[in-house]
Amino acid sequence: MLHLCLWKGKKPAYFFVGDTPDFSFDFCVQKMYILYRFKAKKMAFLNDITLGHYWPGDSIVHRLDPRTKLIVLLGLMSGLLVALNPVILMLYALISFVLVRLAKLPATLVFSNIRPFLWLFLITVAIHLFWTSGRVVATVPLLDLTITYEGLVLGLLYSLRLAMLVIYAALLTLTTSPIELTDGLERLLTPFKRLGLPTHEMVLMLSLSLRFIPTLLEEAQRLKNAQLSRGASFEGSLVQRIRSVIPLVLPLFISAFRRADDLALAMDARCYAGGEGRTSFKILRFRTPDGVALVLILVVLTAVIWWR
Repeated sequence: MLHLCLWKGKKPAYFFVGDTPDFSFDFCVQKMYILYRFKAKKMAFLNDITLGHYWPGDSIVHRLDPRTKLIVLLGLMSGLLVALNPVILMLYALISFVLVRLAKLPATLVFSNIRPFLWLFLITVAIHLFWTSGRVVATVPLLDLTITYEGLVLGLLYSLRLAMLVIYAALLTLTTSPIELTDGLERLLTPFKRLGLPTHEMVLMLSLSLRFIPTLLEEAQRLKNAQLSRGASFEGSLVQRIRSVIPLVLPLFISAFRRADDLALAMDARCYAGGEGRTSFKILRFRTPDGVALVLILVVLTAVIWWR
């Protein structure tokens, strides 16, 4: 009896059952399953992105006013843009660990957001490593490039800054529900209504965009798993990987447009009308922990400006 085994790469392997014990039908199916699980695990890095996800909880960070969390995030990110002192960056890293503990979040859930951006960190280090003047520590003869100590330090510092930005953004979305985030943004942008800006519509678009991030990531993972089950390969050179991803782009765009259209129809069916006259289910109030958080962020910003 002739069977077809596909576990050896792209080339099919024909065999007769019983001829060779190592190539039995069960053995072949097992190998195919292991290969599928291995490829699916390699492509599962999209699950590490938690931007847009909300982790329900009752910690002190969850109970903070969303306006406080937005102001603190803005202050931390502003300080990161001007901080190049290693001591200040270590302080930011310590703050991130403290916030994760106060929010009672799994550390792996928060810091796993860094993994999908490793390619960006490597590019940042490479750019500074080869194109920053300074004390030469090594040379690459074939490419006629020099590696400088200053370039290595700057590359690591800029990569750490980017990692901190990702972590703080993930902390905000993990501890703030989309409704709270929308209400907080709208309250903070209320003064701009006098300038004629459609603040409510802008906040709505931003909140919907954040809400769709995990949905689109799940859809992309589902499409990749479907392609893997059909024998697709996402390995090889950079060009081969790009070519393997191209067939996923069109279905993902179609799914995104379909979901957006369904959302628009649902809002229209419920007679949604934004702007004036809309009230919030939860009344936002500043409390003592909010004042303490604002004072602490002011102290951090002062220290960053002083020691940068």
